[in-house]
Amino acid sequence: MNLPTPTNNPSEKDRLPARIVGLGASAGGLEPLEQFLAHVPVPSGLAYIVVQHLDPTHKAMLTELLQRATPMPVREVVRSLRVEPDSVYVIPPNTELTVKGGLLRLAEPSEPRGMRLPIDVLFCSLAGDQGARAIGVVLSGMGRTERSVCRRSRRKAA
Repeated sequence: MNLPTPTNNPSEKDRLPARIVGLGASAGGLEPLEQFLAHVPVPSGLAYIVVQHLDPTHKAMLTELLQRATPMPVREVVRSLRVEPDSVYVIPPNTELTVKGGLLRLAEPSEPRGMRLPIDVLFCSLAGDQGARAIGVVLSGMGRTERSVCRRSRRKAA
């Protein structure tokens, strides 16, 4: 795999968007998410997008809980915004989150309740937008979804 190499040319560095790490976790994945973020060196130069399978009707407290685990700013995405390095972005309940041109974009779920795959949606969009620069990490969950999304994301990034 050929990964882009860092450059000392400031103008070229400024044109490259932050490298993005998509973090997917099941509803019980709070502890692995906290442990992961607690061990990220700051600055890392990476941006982290957290998608967790949650009940769409409950108010999420994930942003506040993850902020306790890391010195990086943790924010819930409420509108389109440019991804910045050394930041953590959290999907709000009852939404899908995609990446296009280095921008985070929110949308209403495309599937009915019970059939939603928010990690799948993020990872596929991340692979399509970032190509070989994309990083996807599944921290918890052993279902068919997680295995298939990893295979599809790898194919899309290749």
